[in-house]
Order: sequence, then C-alpha cells, then structure tokens
Amino acid sequence: MPTKYYIIYIQIVFFLHLRYGQAQVLYDFTAEPGNGELTVKEGETITITNQSIGGGWIEARNSHGETGLVPEEYVEVSVCVSQSCVPISVCFLRSSWSLHSQTSNGNDPWTAWNSDTSKNLASVRNSWMSTDQEHPQAYQGHVTYNCRFPGFSKSGPELYLLAKMLPKGKEKISMGEVGPVWLYPEVQMECLVADPKKGSKMYGLKSYIEYQVTPSTTNRPVNHRYKHFDWLYERLLEKYGSAIPIPSLPDKQVTGRFDEDFIKLRMERLQSWMSRMCRHPIVSNSEVLQLFLNHQDEKDWKLGKRKAEKDETVGVMIFSQIEAEAPELGLDEVERKCESFSRFTKAMDDKVKDLLAVGHDHWKRCTGPLPKQYQKIAKAFQNLSTVFSSSGYQGESTLTDALTATGKTYEEIATIISEQPKKDLHFLVETNLEYKGILGCFPETITVHKAAIDKLKDADKLVATNKISPHDKPVMAKRVSNMSYALQAEMNHFHSNRIHDYNRVMQFYLEEQVKLYETIAGKLRAALQQYTTL
Repeated sequence: MPTKYYIIYIQIVFFLHLRYGQAQVLYDFTAEPGNGELTVKEGETITITNQSIGGGWIEARNSHGETGLVPEEYVEVSVCVSQSCVPISVCFLRSSWSLHSQTSNGNDPWTAWNSDTSKNLASVRNSWMSTDQEHPQAYQGHVTYNCRFPGFSKSGPELYLLAKMLPKGKEKISMGEVGPVWLYPEVQMECLVADPKKGSKMYGLKSYIEYQVTPSTTNRPVNHRYKHFDWLYERLLEKYGSAIPIPSLPDKQVTGRFDEDFIKLRMERLQSWMSRMCRHPIVSNSEVLQLFLNHQDEKDWKLGKRKAEKDETVGVMIFSQIEAEAPELGLDEVERKCESFSRFTKAMDDKVKDLLAVGHDHWKRCTGPLPKQYQKIAKAFQNLSTVFSSSGYQGESTLTDALTATGKTYEEIATIISEQPKKDLHFLVETNLEYKGILGCFPETITVHKAAIDKLKDADKLVATNKISPHDKPVMAKRVSNMSYALQAEMNHFHSNRIHDYNRVMQFYLEEQVKLYETIAGKLRAALQQYTTL
C-alpha cells in the first residue's frame, strides 16, 4: 500500500476506534464540580463516547457508567495495523490529519515515510519534537505523542532560528517616522478595574477579594480575583516575555489583605497593570487577554484557561508570529541596535531607582520631621503670644491675637505638608515603580537577542562541523533580522509610552505642587493681614 494511503488508513482506523472504542488514561485528572467533567486515574481504561466536543476535550465513560469530559491529551488509543499495535494520543493524529488535508500533492509531508510502520512513527516524533536535524531514531517500544514539545525552552534562540516550516507571521511591523513600529488598532482598548468586594467559599472558611473588570470593547463587567490576574501574568510572560517586557503584578500579601487601604492600593496597581497591557497592540489583541476580559461564564473561562495553558507558541517561538515589512538588516546593525537599547535601559533603570530613593526620603521627611518642625514653629509663636498677653499693657491684644493666628497657620501648614505626598508624590513614585518593573524585564529580553546574534556569528563554524546545513545560515540571518525589528518596534513603543507617561505624571505633580504652595502662601498672607501696619 502506498505510504500516503497507508497513513490515511491508520487515521480512519484511529477515528473509528476513537468514536466507539476504549482508551488508556495517561495521567490523573480531577474533575471540577459543575463543569461536566469526569475524574480519571492513570492506567484506567475508559470508553470514548464523543470525540467531537472540541477545545481539547472528549467525552468518555468510566467502568462505573459515569460519563463526562476528559482532556484529550490525557488519553491514548492503540491503533492496530498488521498485528502491530501502537498507542497514539488523540491530539497527534488529529493534528496530522489536519496537516495532511492542507498539503498539496507536490509537497506531501508523508512521502518520506518508508514501509516500516514503527520507524515511520518514530520519524514523525523526531521531526516534530526535535530542533536538530538528526536522523530518525529506530522505534523502540510504545511512543506516546503529545501536542506539546517536551523540554521546550523559553530562552534558547536556536528553537526559533532553526525551526522548520514556520507559519506566516500575523503580527506585522511597519516602518514609521521613528523606525519600526507595531501596527496599532484604530481604537485603543481600555479597561476599568473597580468595585472590590469580599467573597468566600468552603462555607465561609476561605475569603478573598474580587474585582470587577470592564473592557471598553464590550462594557460588560467580569469578576476576577487576584489569583486570576496572576494566572494572566504567567501566561503573558510565558508567551511574550522573550519579545515584550511583561512587568510583574503587585506583590502578594498574606496578612492585612482585607485592610481598606491595602485593597485600594492593590486595585490602583492592578488598574495600572491592566491599562499597560491594553495599551500594547500585540498583548491587547492576544487570545489570553481577550479570554480574561470577555469570557461568558465559568465553563468558558476554564476551557479557555486550559487551551491557553497548552499553547505551543511560547518563549522565542513568539518571533515566528512576527513579520517585519522591511529589508533584511545586516549583523553589524542588528548588534549596534541591541547594544544601544541595552545601554539606555540600564542607564534609565539606574536613574529611576535614584529617583525612587529620593522620593521615599522626601515622603518620610514630609510625613515626619518637616511637619514636626512646623509644629514647633507654631508652638513657639503661641508661647510668645501667651507671654505677651500676660504683660497687662493696653493695646496688646491685637498683636497677641495675630501671633496666636500665626501659630495656628503653621499648625495648618504642618497638616497640609504631611498630607501632600498622597496627593502628588504618590503618583510620581507609582509611575517610577511601574517603570522599574518594566525595565527589570529588558535584561532577559536583550539576553535572548544577544544569544541569537552569537548563534549567527557561529554559523560558519556550525556549517563546517555539519551541525547545520549551508542553507540554514541565510535563514538564521533573516530571522535574527526579524528579531531585531521586533526589538526596535518594542523599544519605540516603550519610548512613546515613556514620553507620554512622564509628561503626564510630571505635569500632574507640578500642578499639585503649585496648588500646595499657593495654599500655603494664601494662609501666610491671611496671617500677615492680622498685623497692624505701623
């Protein structure tokens, strides 16, 4: 039988078996109540009753007659051909069927298969799961095919530089006035985090705070706990962290989680984090963020989470989804751009930390020593007024009243100064804390780019030692250029946001400072008018 029809035959047998047959459970799976799921144990045999559920799920029945949903990656079926049975996971042949149906006759991926079934299966496993151009190893024993690549690294650039048959990038980079830029949506999505409420579960034994999150695209609120934000952060970091800085969430806190001030500050920081994610044209359009903002119900949320957690395009492979509409860059220019961005982000990180240190010192001074100094001045004026009023001299009252009023003015100034940091310095500090988090992501991102540059520099040596083919070198150069365009687009996005954010926060800070000194000047002017002009 020709190879092409042989694999189709295997797939037909597989799907008939999948529809009506039994499967072996590979891993323990615990069902969540209310989701129609089925708890299964490793090694258990189940009967598949419906394989067309979709979303990575199948319907199955256990030996007790209980029916429910099971992740298709958690089971395998045995396909028997010519007295040879091979266990194959559901997602592998589903994927291979899709790949076969989309392939033209002139580019048939199955034509390299030989007549040895076991070696054929091993060949597919090696070609799908290996980043090297190694020869297929002989099939030994049962092989379980998973949809994930085992040992998938988030940082090794060779995974992207030497990957085969990359899909066409869906995230475009165009050339703007400042250089490479991401393509921005016509209307920027916004998001409101508000209305924190205390909830509980396990009959009130466990409490939590839930926030209402409302995207501008739907104006339909969804409720999320902090752990949901944390899950979103982890998914975004895993998927985009090699190309886009994903700043950390506000820290977790064990004690004082239900204090009003803590809840208010956490909500403010979650709002800032969500706003920054929504402002990024790539992140804001991601499936995982859209799931977070737009899921319909609990089942939709959990199914979406499981799908996101099985995403294979993570780490450096995110560059495979990015395409620059620009000529290829030379290695020298790529390296120069990378070094320039590295120097700038390091220098800015140092100065942001300096400003934070100064800001914290000033906050302490405004809420401690400085108000106390004004209170001492106030007390001194009032004490002097008390002494003057004891003289018994006629016409003394005007002066003593004025001194007393001056003392009260300085008490009011002390209170104003102690409360002022919350009105202006707070926002300046928060902005710099946010940028400290963003800048802290750049070293790892730039390390990925430098590693890719080093790989390209070693290309001739790798060709000479037969570790890559001569054809791989120009492919690597093109992909390193693509990575450089992504870095430049991200830096231009960063600079644009930086200029906007610091303009905004500095204007606000200085406006509040002007109000502060105008208020103080007004009070001092009123105190001045208490004194008689001689």
